[in-house]
Amino acid sequence: MKPVFEYIDYRDFLREHYEEQKELHSFFSYRYFGNKVGLDPSYLLKVMLKTRHLAEKSIPKLTAFLKFNPNETEYFHTMVLFIKAKSQRESKLHFEKLLSIKNVKNKRLVEWQYEYFCTWYHPVIRSVLEYFDFKDDYTLLGQQLSPSISEKEARESVRLLEKLKLIERDSGGRYKLTDSAITTGSEWRSLAISTFQEQTIKLSQESIERHKRELRDISTITMNINEENFEEIRHRITEFRRSIIAYVGETTTPDRTYQLNMQFFPLTDIKSGKQ
Repeated sequence: MKPVFEYIDYRDFLREHYEEQKELHSFFSYRYFGNKVGLDPSYLLKVMLKTRHLAEKSIPKLTAFLKFNPNETEYFHTMVLFIKAKSQRESKLHFEKLLSIKNVKNKRLVEWQYEYFCTWYHPVIRSVLEYFDFKDDYTLLGQQLSPSISEKEARESVRLLEKLKLIERDSGGRYKLTDSAITTGSEWRSLAISTFQEQTIKLSQESIERHKRELRDISTITMNINEENFEEIRHRITEFRRSIIAYVGETTTPDRTYQLNMQFFPLTDIKSGKQ
């Protein structure tokens, strides 16, 4: 079985541990496992099915049964806190602690993936490299972004993209995009993407001051709707987003990189708004 450090969701670890032990030992059942760790067997099953969570008081007996060392115990405990987190701030705090506890051997790729999704300019640098040959002038590359980034940030961003195999040099020495994609668990990926969205929303606010009106399009609509309208508008936004992706996908000579944010959110309490 994989080391606990290779998991992000403690429930996946428990399920795979149970399946492995059941295969090795015919006596290993939910009842046996539950009794050993002080949990009702039916509740333990619900935890593995991701419909319930472990209580923190259950963790010491469970990690003792699993014969975890102190580092493994801390990692498992932090996984529980990460999955149970109720806010993005909590999630980010616990996920970054998971990274700090991980064994060096296992943590580098996840760190690189997390950094890519969590920092707004890494995807931008990758997009810029599709049409701009910076000829290894990292200061010039950083200046292509708005807001600009430093020479050091640009250099480290390119190195990160190389490590993730998202770019590579062609025979002429110019960077080109690869077809590689980052495939990761949904738990931390959604956290990183939420952080990226926060950053780009902030950039859209700054764009009002940074860019001339003719270089941007920022508009707002305040509307009164009902639940049926809400679902239909969400559907239309999805279709619009897909149509834009298809449209720009036909562009063969890009010369700039833009960010499109669509924000549609309530300004009143939904429950109290119902009559």
